[in-house]
Amino acid sequence: MATSLEKKNLEAHVDLCQERYEALENRIGNLETKVEHIHKDITDGQKSLTKVIIGTAGTIIAAVLSVVVTIMLKM
Repeated sequence: MATSLEKKNLEAHVDLCQERYEALENRIGNLETKVEHIHKDITDGQKSLTKVIIGTAGTIIAAVLSVVVTIMLKM
């Protein structure tokens, strides 16, 4: 909101707008940093999840093969 001083004095308005824009740019910069951090966390989490899924699939395949080999040896 414009103050009464801003309404009367253009230079005061310009100076206050500059301060407001600088504060806004700082806040946007902080948001960008936080979003980048969240993006990195999500990407790292997906990589970890992929490793877990591959490990689990390998374990299941090894277990099934072991059962098949055991059944074939008992025949």
